[in-house]
Amino acid sequence: MGDADAREARAELLRLRASIDNIDAALIFMLAERFRCTQQVGRLKAEHDMPASDPGREEQQTARLRALAEEAHLDPEFAEKWFNFVVAEVIRHHTEAAEGR
Repeated sequence: MGDADAREARAELLRLRASIDNIDAALIFMLAERFRCTQQVGRLKAEHDMPASDPGREEQQTARLRALAEEAHLDPEFAEKWFNFVVAEVIRHHTEAAEGR
């Protein structure tokens, strides 16, 4: 690989990494917004003695997100693992809200 090719490759690498960094930042802010919404759901459930988890809703969301992942050419198994991780954290928050923490 010549010097010019190496410089072009490095420049492309920096450009791609900058894009990845921007996407990561957007994901963090989107997750924060998602958790703000789920915290409101948790308070509502706690105020009305509703269960912290909703298996029917979780099942619907899993199917919906798997379909979206396929459409986006993302591994549906990965999307489901991510969703299950997020739901576990949400349920923990809802349980804490119900216990008055």
